[in-house]
Amino acid sequence: MIRTIFTALPSALALATAGPLSAQSTQMPTSPHGEPSAERELLFADEFNTGTLDRDKWIVIGTDFWVNNEQQAYVDDPATINFIDGIEGADGGVLMLRPVFKPGIDPNRDRKAAFLSGRIETQGKFDFEHGRAEARIKMPANVGVWPAFWLLGNDKWPGTGEIDIMEYVGEKDWVGVALHGPGYSGETPLVNKFFFPEGVDVTSWHTYAVEWTDRQIDFLIDGHVHYRVTRPMVENYGDWRFDNEKYLILNFAMGGAYPFKTNRIEEPYNGVPQDTVDAVKSGEVAMLVDWVRVYAPEG
Repeated sequence: MIRTIFTALPSALALATAGPLSAQSTQMPTSPHGEPSAERELLFADEFNTGTLDRDKWIVIGTDFWVNNEQQAYVDDPATINFIDGIEGADGGVLMLRPVFKPGIDPNRDRKAAFLSGRIETQGKFDFEHGRAEARIKMPANVGVWPAFWLLGNDKWPGTGEIDIMEYVGEKDWVGVALHGPGYSGETPLVNKFFFPEGVDVTSWHTYAVEWTDRQIDFLIDGHVHYRVTRPMVENYGDWRFDNEKYLILNFAMGGAYPFKTNRIEEPYNGVPQDTVDAVKSGEVAMLVDWVRVYAPEG
């Protein structure tokens, strides 16, 4: 059974509160024009303060899932999905998704992933059509990691539509956003990189958000719109597939297609250098999530 593999691992809490994960760094000022109003209907929220995963809100993805030549297998275990109190800058408890280095135990012989990690979704528990989704997240400074916060529809990809609110591949001065759909999937033209101002990077707490209507999709960081995709922009490439219900995903992938395209690292793992492997071994690598919230459309 998967759970038996972690008996020798050190405490996730001890590792997550040590070193750079608990450090505080510079943050961008928040724009008052980009924040949801107090009157706006809150459809979904998880503040991650209870110390356990709310199984009424989230499902956990397991080892059968594999895409993009990613170098991890997802497992449902406290070693990869855990909760921590006392992280500086957080409002209460935080969710921790993190990879662990465990070569040789992946049940998928074709994949042979050296890493195990965590992925949670609201599929079958909560979805929504149009509105605002946002999460407050702090990420590690390690090349070749691939944590993400995104939305996916309930039918076959890419026809169901995908909204990538935040993707990070280990260059700590920028994050990416993207839309995927029929005619604009994979190497999508509807993609953007946001570069942080000098002195700010992904290792600070930031709020990553999307404002989604039937006419346009705005991507925001700390209340600032940094990229907008309109319906006509999408229809240059294919059908608009963003008038359907979508669910939330938080995951921590390792290596694979996007990191490799960015860094061209082949060894020791596709997209993952040795110094990142060493950091994972020592428990220094994690994505921390303070909270996730979804609001109904304005008006």
